[in-house]
Amino acid sequence: MEARRDVFQAIADPTRRAIIDMIAQQPVNVNTIAEQFHVTRQAISLHLKILSECGLLNIQHQGRERLCEVRLDKLNEVYEWTAQYHQLWTGRMKSLKNFLEQEEQQAPAPQKTKPIRKAKK
Repeated sequence: MEARRDVFQAIADPTRRAIIDMIAQQPVNVNTIAEQFHVTRQAISLHLKILSECGLLNIQHQGRERLCEVRLDKLNEVYEWTAQYHQLWTGRMKSLKNFLEQEEQQAPAPQKTKPIRKAKK
């Protein structure tokens, strides 16, 4: 049985995120990508393969070169998943703010105290 990869798995690795950042503006050939990292060419090929299997990357052959083009629309899956937690935490923070404002209004006003005099020697 072959393990299915997903977008979350693809972006879990910092090198793969860096590759996405690098090719987000324009397609880049595999050699140029490999030159930017201090890992083996085989390691970069594996990262590109994972990105491709997850649908985040298209690799097109142009002559002897392989051009990598990112598919940023696949990141919508990540955005949609995290958006539900954004709503949850926004609601909780608003509730906390309201609670603290009510507590502040109900608290008695601080009393003025006389300044403490220093004892004479």
